[in-house]
Amino acid sequence: MTPRENILTALRHEPPSGLVPHIELEYQLTAEEFGMEAVRGHHLEGKSAAAADDLLKRNADLWVRVAERFRWSAITGTHWLPLDAQCRCLELIRERASDTYMLTAFLDPTYSIPSGEHMMDHVMYLTDHAEEAKEQSRKAAASQLGAARALRDAGAEIVFMCADYCFNTGPFLSPSMFAEFVTPILTEFVDGLHELGMWTVKHTDGDIMPILDQLISSGTDAIHSIDPMAGVDIREVRRRCGSDVTLFGNVDCSYLQEAREELVRESTLYALEHGGVDQGSYVLASSNCIFRGVPQRSYDVMLQVREEYGYPGRRRPTEGLAPPKPMGQR
Repeated sequence: MTPRENILTALRHEPPSGLVPHIELEYQLTAEEFGMEAVRGHHLEGKSAAAADDLLKRNADLWVRVAERFRWSAITGTHWLPLDAQCRCLELIRERASDTYMLTAFLDPTYSIPSGEHMMDHVMYLTDHAEEAKEQSRKAAASQLGAARALRDAGAEIVFMCADYCFNTGPFLSPSMFAEFVTPILTEFVDGLHELGMWTVKHTDGDIMPILDQLISSGTDAIHSIDPMAGVDIREVRRRCGSDVTLFGNVDCSYLQEAREELVRESTLYALEHGGVDQGSYVLASSNCIFRGVPQRSYDVMLQVREEYGYPGRRRPTEGLAPPKPMGQR
């Protein structure tokens, strides 16, 4: 079974047969570990067409190497590029790796948490101009579905929707406002992506529990992060969503950053046990991404636990194992 076939098994909620699929939303250590900075849009500015294409070829080579080394099931990393360059890079990756890995896109037209200085203005806008705000979101969804079509044609099969909705203490919008301004557009966007034949993953950090039922009702194929720093227990999320939603997560990224290897090990074991390795509908990932500041050694510990205990039916040392404590209780 190829890595792509492995993650398809999880997304289809079929019984797993091999090593649990794995992906990271981002991997930001390429310069240190692979000797090359991942190509972003600004790297292409001022370059000739030939020089830009050469950079994209090197970028495609880089992400295939990352996926091979860490045994990813899907390749991320191209979303830092403008749309035409993303499409070209996806095509180059497919040329190099065929259909070994699932290719990804990042799109989300829904309202996320605004920056601090704009929070009050945003809430006032939603309150005073509700219909205008909804129409703006609908137009964004239509535009991004156009981008999704181009990315699909270039090889992308799965869309990560990365608007963040929640703090560690709960969602920015109340559940009732979320139901009015976010859930309808999220649902329409998911439906549109499904019509294009694409899989969907809704990412958000923070405490999602007050809006979890709405995320599930959107029809998204998967939910990413399952943030333990916000007190979200993947065992409870699995209980509430059953096997109809694939879960991506939820190894505590603060433990990874702090190089607390025993806690990384425990968090990975807990995620494997309760995310659903034995039942399916689960993809191992950190609770955010492998960002700058995370020691590679910490990520290696997580991957070692995957190799040792990430197979269905594998007995795991989980006696006495508890979910990571929320940030406020550490």
